[in-house]
This record gives sequence, structure tokens and C-alpha cells, in this order.
Amino acid sequence: MKIVLLILQVLLSGTLMALILLQSSKGGLGGGLGGGQLYRTKRGAEKLIFTSTIVVAVLFLLTSLINVAVN
Repeated sequence: MKIVLLILQVLLSGTLMALILLQSSKGGLGGGLGGGQLYRTKRGAEKLIFTSTIVVAVLFLLTSLINVAVN
């Protein structure tokens, strides 16, 4: 069970890193410093990547908590 959790956690961490790197960097601090648009909606692939990032992050958190509980 522990090996399966560790493998799943490694796969989720790699997926999470890839999804974060795929996101557009237009938002960031530039908007707070006057360099961005006031409001922007996410559409299409950008919305899918954003939602997928949240789902994978939650799954990674859950596997981490389960992994700690198993020990």
C-alpha cells in the first residue's frame, strides 16, 4: 500500500509541475503593479489547465495526508 501511495505521489507531483508550467504567466504580479488587464476570463484550454491544476493539487494533498497517516 505504501509503495502504491509513493508512486502515485511521484506521478501527481510531476503532473502538477507540468500543469503549472503550462499555465500562461500573464496574470502574476504584473496586474498588481499596473501591467495587466483589469479582469480576464479563462476560456478553452486555459480553463481546462487551470481546473486540472486545482484537481491534481488537491489529489496530491490528499495522498500526502494519507501517506502520513499510514506511517
